[in-house]
Amino acid sequence: MNDQTARQMSLPGFETARETWDSDYQQQIGTDRQIHNRSGIEVRPLYTPDDWGNDRYMNDLGFPGQEPYTRGIYPTMHRKRTWTQRQLIGLGTPGDYNQRARKMLEAGATAISFIPCNSGFRGLDCDEVPMPLLGTCGTVLNTVDDMEAALAEIPIGDISTAMNDPSPFTLLAFVLATAKRRGISWDRISGTSNQSDYLSHCVANHMFFRLSLPGARRVLTDHIEFCNRHVPRWNPVSVVGQHMQQAGATPAEAMAFTLSSAIQFAEDAIESGLEPDKFLPRFTFFFDISISFFEEIAKFRAGRRIWARITRERLGAKASKSCRFKFHAQTSGVDLTMQQPLNNIARVTAQAMAGIFGGLQSLHTDAYDEVVSAPCEEAARIAVATQNILREEARMCDVIDPLGGSWYLESLTNDMEEEIISIMDEIDSAGGMFKAVENGIVQERIGRSALAFQNQVESGEQKIIGVNSYEIEEDSSRLLEPERPDPAVMKAHLETFRQFKKDRSQGAVHKSLDALARSTSDSSDNIFGRVVEAAEAGATHGEIVACLRAELGFGQPLIAA
Repeated sequence: MNDQTARQMSLPGFETARETWDSDYQQQIGTDRQIHNRSGIEVRPLYTPDDWGNDRYMNDLGFPGQEPYTRGIYPTMHRKRTWTQRQLIGLGTPGDYNQRARKMLEAGATAISFIPCNSGFRGLDCDEVPMPLLGTCGTVLNTVDDMEAALAEIPIGDISTAMNDPSPFTLLAFVLATAKRRGISWDRISGTSNQSDYLSHCVANHMFFRLSLPGARRVLTDHIEFCNRHVPRWNPVSVVGQHMQQAGATPAEAMAFTLSSAIQFAEDAIESGLEPDKFLPRFTFFFDISISFFEEIAKFRAGRRIWARITRERLGAKASKSCRFKFHAQTSGVDLTMQQPLNNIARVTAQAMAGIFGGLQSLHTDAYDEVVSAPCEEAARIAVATQNILREEARMCDVIDPLGGSWYLESLTNDMEEEIISIMDEIDSAGGMFKAVENGIVQERIGRSALAFQNQVESGEQKIIGVNSYEIEEDSSRLLEPERPDPAVMKAHLETFRQFKKDRSQGAVHKSLDALARSTSDSSDNIFGRVVEAAEAGATHGEIVACLRAELGFGQPLIAA
């Protein structure tokens, strides 16, 4: 503690005033109830310098851009370098996507994020599923021609693109093929393989889990190596806490599982011969922001501090860039409600503020209708405007880490750190994250947490406005009417796809898929490099996924009872 704080606490009035307050509080509160946040940490009614003192400033906080990075990974943080505004876009055909993306960029978005159709997430081409299902939850994109149409007039050499692109990363392969067609050097392509975390898919997002655990492990390591070598501004790893938190993990569990996954991916890369300071600067993270405001801020600050230590002490990083905890965050769709859906705008605003105060680098604000579908154009505009209002009108970029030094927040950050490390120790004892997922340990723990929270909602202990409190009679169907692709346009797209398959060089496609299949049994060959070659030769998304499923095994998630 500094001299000023010591003098304040040594003054005769400090202890007397605290005792008086405690007596008055107990008298007025009556029977006090214990309050715990979602991670199970007790929240006391008041915090003082007894809970966190300035004598711990350098160990716990330091300065922005300096280890332990609690206050942010850059010296200027949002005062100079505001977060990237990245909205999810996904509907209909590649042409539909292109129109929507360009409008979002005009409305203030500074990067784009691509959501493929659910058929694509399942590893299928558009001619393998019933047409009415196509394009309702994302864009139908199966070929390099599709990607070229989706990105028409979008300067992919100048802006960041996030691809919701599970293993084997066909979307990035199509982007690289498109760049080559346009004469854009791959070293100008920037963005993130936003769904590269196969462990989180196995645990909590089964539609994304395309390949067997061992197969996905090999493909991700090859993906890291290829991108480090050939696409140096691309982030090949986005370690995802969002899926697990949305499946029911507490904020502390989600951070612990995410950091344990990052350790697993990093150690796999090191074992394959990659240098930590070569690939770690391109590790990124992707988190959910729940409505538990202060808990989320503390989660991000604690995670930044833990990652800085892990990279130095466990992974052997020497460069400061390797220790930076860069993360994208999305406001939590799980917290959105179909009842009184316009209330979701307030929920998203509070969640976005928590992410901003937590020091994120990139932000997606959910639209109020994302509870049922990909957002309509009006709702997406409001979501973008929410970020603009927080930045420009609420002036949330004026001060770096404005809640730093709060006795409550600093105490909560330390409590969250302790809880996160405790959970990570359990994962290490199980043999690491791969083994813990393989044996269902992570799934079982998330299931218990999900059930506990649901019980709180059903008992009324956890209030959900419009669901179990402040309920009203209303008809929200107009506000939540999902957009549907034009059937005639989708039919034309299917015909274009079939014609693409007829017109391509069948010999080149078969040759590229044969090489892809052989690469799976040759550890000296790079599987993702073969995926890129297959995309350039005209192989479709479904053909590439099917080839690797045949060689590496189909993803079969473990369902924990």
